[in-house]
Amino acid sequence: MDRKAMAAAFPATVPVLLGYLAIGMAFGFMLEAIGYNFIWAFFMSLTVYAGSGQYLGVTLLASAAALGEVAFLTLIINFRHLVYGLSMLEKFRGMGLRKLYMIFSLTDETYALLASARAPVGIDPRNYYFSIALLDHSYWILGSVIGAMLGAALPINTQGIDFAMTALFIVIAVGQWESYKSHLPAVLGAGAALLFLILVGQEQMLLPALAVIVAGLMALRSRLDEGEPEEKEAEV
Repeated sequence: MDRKAMAAAFPATVPVLLGYLAIGMAFGFMLEAIGYNFIWAFFMSLTVYAGSGQYLGVTLLASAAALGEVAFLTLIINFRHLVYGLSMLEKFRGMGLRKLYMIFSLTDETYALLASARAPVGIDPRNYYFSIALLDHSYWILGSVIGAMLGAALPINTQGIDFAMTALFIVIAVGQWESYKSHLPAVLGAGAALLFLILVGQEQMLLPALAVIVAGLMALRSRLDEGEPEEKEAEV
């Protein structure tokens, strides 16, 4: 473990730390409420590590859903990660076996950080990106375990608590908006989502909206590259 890279990555992950403790605790509360203790929260966050997928998992566990239904709904909800992964190919290049963990750990918030993250001078970029991913994962595990333990000790009403994840992503999105000169990706994403929400409704909008967004980003790639923030090269 590169301690220097870890120390450099920590300040960049503080917004996720604060958010993941809150929404991780919310997940822990919800899981405990249906009869699964902190041990389940720990291992689910360690091995599944998908915020919206884990929130859905609480509902599916509570209803004893069939395995096929679980697989299909998880695929639909997390399909956007295919797009995330494609855009990270260059940043993950040369990371060796760590690349597998980087793919696994690519949550919405970690992706948002990595998309604009630039390693400080003197820090190996690959170690820096890996540290960001590892720190974010640890925050999520910690939050979910704390939430499950508090849920067992205190009577907590979990109704509406899952909105915490949406709130966190809005905060991260605002930071992304301010980091880039070009706002085309945000406008394209919002426009496509709104269009298909109107045309096909909330249940069916995800896949067509993603298809339009991917096609649009590919068509506008040359223009978007011009809007990327300058990257500070690490000293070798």
